[in-house]
Order: sequence, then C-alpha cells, then structure tokens
Amino acid sequence: MMPLHLFKWRVRARPLCTGVSAAASPEHAHWSSCRLRTSFIGPTRQVFPSLGTPPRSFIIARASSLYTNARVAPLLALGFASGLPLALTTGTLQAWATVEDVSLQAIGFLTLVGSAYTLKFLWAPLMDRFSLPLLGRRRGWIAATQLLLAAGIMAMGALSPRDALLPLALLAVFVAFCSASQDIAFDAYRTDVLRNEERGAGAAVSVLGYRLAMLASGGLALVLADKWLGWGGTYVVMGGIMLLTVIVTLIAPEPEVQIKPPRTLREAVTGPLMEFFSRPGAITLLVLIVLYKLGDAFAGSLSTTFLIRGAGFSPTEVGTINKILGLAATIFGALAGGTLLARLGLYRSLIVFGLLQAVSNLGFWLIAVSPKSIVLMSMAVGVENICGGMGTAAFVALLMALCDRRFSATQFALLSALSAVGRTYLAGPASPPLVEALGWAHFFLLTVVIGGPGLWLLWWKRDEIRALDKEEAPAT
Repeated sequence: MMPLHLFKWRVRARPLCTGVSAAASPEHAHWSSCRLRTSFIGPTRQVFPSLGTPPRSFIIARASSLYTNARVAPLLALGFASGLPLALTTGTLQAWATVEDVSLQAIGFLTLVGSAYTLKFLWAPLMDRFSLPLLGRRRGWIAATQLLLAAGIMAMGALSPRDALLPLALLAVFVAFCSASQDIAFDAYRTDVLRNEERGAGAAVSVLGYRLAMLASGGLALVLADKWLGWGGTYVVMGGIMLLTVIVTLIAPEPEVQIKPPRTLREAVTGPLMEFFSRPGAITLLVLIVLYKLGDAFAGSLSTTFLIRGAGFSPTEVGTINKILGLAATIFGALAGGTLLARLGLYRSLIVFGLLQAVSNLGFWLIAVSPKSIVLMSMAVGVENICGGMGTAAFVALLMALCDRRFSATQFALLSALSAVGRTYLAGPASPPLVEALGWAHFFLLTVVIGGPGLWLLWWKRDEIRALDKEEAPAT
C-alpha cells in the first residue's frame, strides 16, 4: 500500500484507508486504499502518471460496494416498509369501498385518513427526546411501529366497508398514524446512520424500496383482491409482509457516532428551530428547499392531463408509458444519482441534477409542438423521470445534510413538509390558469424558467452547501 502522504488530493474531507480490497480485485490493488469521507476523487495524474485514472471496472466495483454495504442495503427493505401502508389507507382502501358499494360521499371522507402524514412534525419531537429500551434511539421506534402496523393492517382485513365503515376508517387512521410515525423514525435513522458520501445512495435505495411498496400495496393488492384472495385476505397478506420487515430492522446497524438526545421535551421542541435559525443564511436555505424542485413540480402537476387532453394519447398509452416506464426511469435516475453524488459531492450534484431536471421539461414542450408520436412521448417521459429521480436523490441528501443529528427526526419532518409547499400550494393551484393563459407549449417553457431561481440560490449558497460535505456529527 502506498503511503497516503504521497498522493495529491483534491480534498473535500479527510481521506480514509478503506475501499475495494486488493484480494477481491487484484487489478484494483493500487487503488484500494483511496477513499474520501465525502467522495472518491483519487490521486491526480500529474503526481502519479503510472496510476492514471480509476479503471471503469473499479468505478463499478465502488458503486456496487456503495449500495451493498451494511448501512445502505437495509434501507431498501426499510423504505419498502415506509411505503407499504400508504396505498392501503388511501387508494386501495377507496377501491375496496367502491367495490363494496359505499356511497361516494363516504368515500370522499376516507381521504382524510391520511392527514397524519402532513401533521407528523407535531409529534416528531417526542421521538427525538425519548427512545425505547431496545434497539437504540431510532430502530426501537421503527420496530415498534412496524409491529403495530402489521397488527393494524391485518385487523383491517377482518372488517368490511359495507358493514363496518366507521370502525374500518378509525383503524385506517390508526394505521396512518403509525405509518407516519415510522416515517419519522426511518428518516431520522437514515440521516444518522449514513456517512456523508452515502447520503445519495441511501436516498436512492429508499426511493426504490418505497416505489416497490407502492406497486405491491397498490397495483398488486388490487389484483390479489380481485382474482385470488379477496379484500380481507389481501390485507392480511400485506400485514404479514410488513411483519417480515421487522427482521431487517433488528439486523440493521446502529449509527457509528452516538448522539446525545435533547435533555428535556422543551429542548426537543424548541431546539430544532433555534439550532437551524442560528445558522447564517437560514432563511435563504429554507427558500432554496421550496424552490429547488419547483419547476419539476409545475411540469408534473398536469403531466397526465396534458398527455391525454393536450397531446391526444389514450389513457392506456399514458398508463403504460407515463406510469410504468416513468416509474422505472425514476428508480434508475435515483440510483444513478446516488452513485454520481458519491463522486461529485453534494453541491455539484445539486447543480448538475437541477439543471438536468429543469431542461428535461423541454420534452413535454416538444410533445406539445410536434405531431402525435408514442416514441416521442416515451423518450420525453423517460428522460424527464430519470432527471427527476437524480434530482430527488440529491435533494433528499441535502435535507439529510441540513439536519442536526440531535434533532434529526423533527428537522427532517419539518424540512420535508416545507419541501411540499411548492408542489401543494404553488404548482397545484397555479398551473391550470397558467395553461389556460399561455397554452401547453409556453407553459412547459415557463417551467424551465421556474427552475432558475432555485439554481441561482444554490449557486449563491455554494460555500454553505460544500461545507455540509465536511461536517461530522458530534459524539456523545
């Protein structure tokens, strides 16, 4: 192994001596000692021309080790557990009630079941302050909520919307509350356990698990209920799957650095806000969180409506391309983004992925001004979702980096709620009148421009974002 002082590093953080082992890959032996805390850069060619740049096989091995290490890999199953209950308390539950001939008004009230997801920041301080006796500060809460979720989902299968709508709805509220609580603990665990250079990969794996769970509890559950198991049996099976995820929680590792929790509940409530707003430029960072994916939110708010009504595609074509291909492209983009983030660092990834997700909206503009083409739609949807997935991986990594690990449950819940403001209160209400005033083509051009302010703010705060890659959590 060559001594590290002979290497000329472009340092974003201190180098460590780990990596792909020489025994496992002899051709990579001279690279095996080179890893940075935030990203692998490697020695410069000018200092050691004989080493050159890392071979492609080494880069692939590095990416593989990034996603399969003990801190990142469990997030796939934990992300799955996070996404599984959502459809079971929203779309799938509404489908069950519809099949059972429940009135439309009653089905409408079922949409209130998911209110816990938007209000979870209210009890997040409790999960920062208190921990359960087993499995550490975060995993104890995750395991407890998973057990309650498994029991609650199975219990929903014992009821019927036709005969016991109110008890079923109340049970769904309980499941949604436990699911939101699991999300709080999971987001905090992910923030605490990942090293800086693993944040993008952790976000990508979580997105993959979450999306797979949505397929299982959404599309697969409908097929099982209709063709094989009935509604009650389907919910029992879904509860059983949730129970299996507890195994992963039990074997998932504890964070390498143990953080001292807030000493009082009052500190857990006020501390996250005081700590965040004590930072220079805190308000600007909050505005950045709202604006970074705003152009993407505007373009996505009416994308399905545009493809059907504006471009003239059939619902089957849109469902096949926009949903199935779009989902696969989003997952691919998130995984690619996580890998690139480990090499580029947080700031450069946010800039590059932000530019790509803004420019990718031009695909919808091209659909609007071109003759109808299923190939063009496929390409536009695929590119837009790949770029959006990359942006999502970097954005979630940013939210994790902004959290003080003493208050990661509360701060992540608050920041993620803030990130939804643009999508919910700006893009949603403003998009229809903009389309009516500008037309589809000019609307999608405008969404590219809307992405500009967020990128400008990101460039303005570049020093603060770069500093996030270097920060280490304080140990107890």
